[in-house]
Amino acid sequence: MSKRKTWQCVDLHCGGEPARVVLSGVPDIPGKSMAEKRKYFMENMDPIRQILLREPRGYPCQNANIILPPTLKDADHGYIILEQNKIYPLFSGHNTICVVTALLETGVHQMKEPETNLVLESPGGPVKILAVCTDGRVKKVKMTSMLSFVEKLDADVDVPELGRVKVDIAFSGMWYVVVNLDQLDIKLKPENGRKLAKFGEMIKVATREKWPVNHPTMDYSGPDILVFTSGRRREEGRVIANNTVVMSNGDLVWGNPETYTAMLDRSPCGSGTAAVMACLFARGEMKEDDLFVHHGILGTHFEGRIVSVCKMSDGRTAIIPEISGRAFITSTSTQILEQDDELPTGYTVSDIWC
Repeated sequence: MSKRKTWQCVDLHCGGEPARVVLSGVPDIPGKSMAEKRKYFMENMDPIRQILLREPRGYPCQNANIILPPTLKDADHGYIILEQNKIYPLFSGHNTICVVTALLETGVHQMKEPETNLVLESPGGPVKILAVCTDGRVKKVKMTSMLSFVEKLDADVDVPELGRVKVDIAFSGMWYVVVNLDQLDIKLKPENGRKLAKFGEMIKVATREKWPVNHPTMDYSGPDILVFTSGRRREEGRVIANNTVVMSNGDLVWGNPETYTAMLDRSPCGSGTAAVMACLFARGEMKEDDLFVHHGILGTHFEGRIVSVCKMSDGRTAIIPEISGRAFITSTSTQILEQDDELPTGYTVSDIWC
């Protein structure tokens, strides 16, 4: 009888963006913190990410979250986040919402109605969660995001085909290039997805080459992701904006236009929402307790608030954002790898992959 590896999974979407929550099947991951476990997994266990995210078990927009015992005494569960192109974020909003929904709706964590409070340990630190629950379902997840701050405002970047582009750089669990799309002649709508992905990846890579950054207290460099924001306005006491986040699924090579591509986050993106909030605060366009409504490319939305403002150890100002949204279970599965599978870590083909 052939030996097989199996992973018990729950698949969900949050605002349209998929996430696979892996409840069991992953061997013990060494490390005294979730950050150390993330680092070990990246360096020694990345084939599991490839198996779960690449074809035939995944597709370009798939993400995964490995549920682990926490290392912090006040945390209920730990998790590490796996994305395409060997990206392991310190925090991800939509992934966190999916993790909470999977844990509660499958009974791994006891649900209490009308509200369940819990703490997740992400690689970036503890995340306080309040889940609004009714009739055995999670109706909304509110979470306190990572400390978010701005590195640069209005930096100039020269990009082939576009010329000079103004960008902001902010950290919110990942290093974001924040671009006001209104400066480019592109509308933020699904029909322009290919163009948005192409130019977003080009702007991000050009920014990383000119303005490389590293977190002041953590080993996390970038920029590694980009958010286009558009139509920012204030209505009835709310700050409203539209966005799409551009994520890598390959390596861009200048001079080879076939590699000028990426993929778009289908959701409004939690960490992207936090990055935009940090920039809005730095510009004086948003203040504490303002409600921020952030619409994604499919019309779904997340809500955000700045719950507090603080000083970092290097003296810069940072915000602590609260992000809220909802996820829906789409399937449960046992993902299987047979010992004699001729494509053991999956594959990519450039018809849909970079």
